[in-house]
Amino acid sequence: AAKMLAAMRKQYAVRWADKTKPYDGICEMLTALVENGLKITVLSNKPDDFTKLCVERFLGDYDFDIIQGVAEDCPAKPDPRGAKNISQKLGLAVENILYLGDTNTDMLTAKAAGMHAVGVTWGFRSAEELKANGARTLIDHPLELLELIR
Repeated sequence: AAKMLAAMRKQYAVRWADKTKPYDGICEMLTALVENGLKITVLSNKPDDFTKLCVERFLGDYDFDIIQGVAEDCPAKPDPRGAKNISQKLGLAVENILYLGDTNTDMLTAKAAGMHAVGVTWGFRSAEELKANGARTLIDHPLELLELIR
C-alpha cells in the first residue's frame, strides 16, 4: 500500500493539472461576484504555495482578495482560524461571509468560524452530508449563488 501511494503521489506531482478545470459556471459566478463589488477568496487544505499555483493556473483571470492554503499560521480545516483570519484581513464580520464548500470539512469550518455555510452539490459530497455537517443553504449550480447575494 505504501509503494502504491508513493507511486500515485509521484504521478500526481507530474500530472495534477492534466484534466483539471473549473466546474461549469464557476467563471461566470466569479465574474458576477466581482462585478457586484464582492470580495472573493480561496481557503484550501492544500499547501499554501500549491494552492496559489492552482488558483493562478485555473482561475488566473480573477483578482482574488486572498488565496490561502495550509501554512504555519493557517492550520488545516476544519480548524476555523484560516477562515477567521480571512475575515479579519478583509475587515468583514464573519456573519456577513458566505462560505462555499463541497465537503463536510468545509461546512464544519464555516460553522466553527460563524460564517454562513453554503454547500455546493456539484462537488465531492451529497446534499444530505453537507446539510448534516452544517450547510445552512445548498446550491446546485454556481450561478444560484447570485440569488443569495441579491
